Amino acid sequence: MRDQLSDPETGHGRADPVKAAQEAMRTPLPRRFYKTAGVAPEGDGHAVQLDGRTAKTPGRAPFVLATEAAAQMVADEFAAQGETIDPASMPCFRLVNTAIDGVATDPQAVLEDVVRFFGTDLLCYRAGEPETLVAAQREKWDGPLAWAEEMAGSRFALAEGVMHVAQPRETLAAMGVHLRQIADPVALAALHSMTTLTGSAILALGTLRGAWSAEEAWTAAHVDEDFNISQWGEDAEAKARRARRWTEMNAAARMAAALGE
Repeated sequence: MRDQLSDPETGHGRADPVKAAQEAMRTPLPRRFYKTAGVAPEGDGHAVQLDGRTAKTPGRAPFVLATEAAAQMVADEFAAQGETIDPASMPCFRLVNTAIDGVATDPQAVLEDVVRFFGTDLLCYRAGEPETLVAAQREKWDGPLAWAEEMAGSRFALAEGVMHVAQPRETLAAMGVHLRQIADPVALAALHSMTTLTGSAILALGTLRGAWSAEEAWTAAHVDEDFNISQWGEDAEAKARRARRWTEMNAAARMAAALGE
């Protein structure tokens, strides 16, 4: 069920700034060209520096973050590289690249995409049976859903199965107001990443706001999958894919925390 609900239509005739920034990073692995990686104040933020010079994104923008802790996370990834620089092993680096080269240029497109996820949120689509799965969903999903409804001041509509159910306009509008309070493009990129990884804007926003941990959100997002594993066993390829996605989720949550979100 999670996979069926985790890819809302993006439409609206607007280029996706997240995908555009990610495409710019798909190049052959370069050799490591620096000896040291560190952090230094620059303007109102903190720059990631390589051999004492501010690093650049693929779009040639300065690699500057709002807090020293966030910049240090990226610098640590640079420092951990071997003879080549492998972006696949640098989730924080890739997230910040996406934010600076993509999200910062068109934050409204990203906000709209997250709002669309609220319209098809995983937590609103419940199983009718078996009772063990129904109970597991209630246990992991009812709390976050109540948190979101309190934040919105209105209810989310629930459905049994995967047939689309329209959410109240006032609920989506209220969640949109909360999203627009996220001014930092890196924090917004982190929210978008967690949303697409879990299929739930509710779980992502709650993680960003510290209402629950990334681990708790990840477990909640995989209730259906874990139930199926308990019944049929786990596929090795699916297990590896889930591990890779958790790395992205954890990086986004840690980056949001480092930014003070």
